Amino acid sequence: MAKQPDLGTDNPTEALTANQPTRVGISISLKVSKKAVIRNRIKRQIRAGLREFLPRISQGWDLVFIVRPSAVECNYRQLLQELEQLLAQAEVLNGDSRGSLL
Repeated sequence: MAKQPDLGTDNPTEALTANQPTRVGISISLKVSKKAVIRNRIKRQIRAGLREFLPRISQGWDLVFIVRPSAVECNYRQLLQELEQLLAQAEVLNGDSRGSLL
């Protein structure tokens, strides 16, 4: 996870990118599951979970989630808890690292 540059820089290119919204990428390999249906379901669940956290996420972050094989065994509620925990550990949530959605 990387923070995009602040507005207070002298470089105009960096000033333009600071106003950008948070960008998210999800990487899920064949090691998680050989079946595309399962991989796509996990990606859809992660995207839905991130939509719930989006209002609480600071702007200007580039987030990349790498899915581990144990994600196949998680249900949606567990996935939400893991996402919230990861975002809190990375201090991406708006000063609310201890709050809970569930």
